[in-house]
Amino acid sequence: MIDTKFNSNVKKLGSVLAIGLVIGLTLFSAGCAEKEDEVVEGIEAASPAAGTSEFSEPVKIGYVLWDGEIASTNVIQQVLKQAGYEDVEITAVDVGPLYQGLASGQFDFTTTAWLPHTQQNYWKAYGDQIDSVQTNLEDCKIGLVVPAYVTIDSIEELNSEKEKFNGRIIGIDPGSGTMQISESAISEYDLEMELVPGSGAAMTTSLKKAIDSKEWAVVTLWSPHWAFNRWDLKYLSDTKGVFGEADHVETLAKLGLKEEKPNLYGILTRFKWTHDDIQTVMMDIENGMTPEAAAAKWVKNNPEKVNEWIGQK
Repeated sequence: MIDTKFNSNVKKLGSVLAIGLVIGLTLFSAGCAEKEDEVVEGIEAASPAAGTSEFSEPVKIGYVLWDGEIASTNVIQQVLKQAGYEDVEITAVDVGPLYQGLASGQFDFTTTAWLPHTQQNYWKAYGDQIDSVQTNLEDCKIGLVVPAYVTIDSIEELNSEKEKFNGRIIGIDPGSGTMQISESAISEYDLEMELVPGSGAAMTTSLKKAIDSKEWAVVTLWSPHWAFNRWDLKYLSDTKGVFGEADHVETLAKLGLKEEKPNLYGILTRFKWTHDDIQTVMMDIENGMTPEAAAAKWVKNNPEKVNEWIGQK
């Protein structure tokens, strides 16, 4: 009887253990499945962050070597680095290659397009292959400029005083929109003067030399520009309207950037500033700071505007 009872108890215990084992395995399996779901969900949750690969991909910016455009390009480079972009490349080119580079996708964008007048020929040639994103600076003027002490006030008067100007109009980089319009002005006004190509730096150097000696000089110039902060200058009136109404500076991008780098594109749509903003950077550069340092200084001193551009209000 004892053996029978013992065997019976053993069998009951075995059944209980078996049932417990089954329940335990079931719970363990459910727990593992739950953990596995958590891991999968964790990967899915991390996907958007991992998917923001645009932050690790190179951002390529083209610009022209005008003082204002050097300032704006270095500022937007600093802003993008602050926004988390790891590799932001800036490349200086002439105006023609800039538009060609945007149309071909060599550059992601530029903040240096003077439209609708100054670079109108390039826009006519490439505009249907480029995305017009946003105006970043309003009321930008170009024209022929002289020191305020020069006693003529209009382009029409240049011929009568051409000897005092040594028969020259000091220009900037050949092929630029400013030079093209200046050539049109020479033709329209029948000026007996030579348009001398060079660069923005060479032009301001010539202007400084003339002002230091109280000599007469006429240059191609634009606003905003630090030269108007440094010296007392005036535009010669353009009665024939060759230089047109004031331009704006526009941000242009390659086609498809909005889909390829949506966060970057959003920043570009919000990037707008004033003449005071850009001239602050320009003056720091003119006073000896590197463009990078001047841009970093401006970004540091204007956190609200920078955060607004980045989208971190």
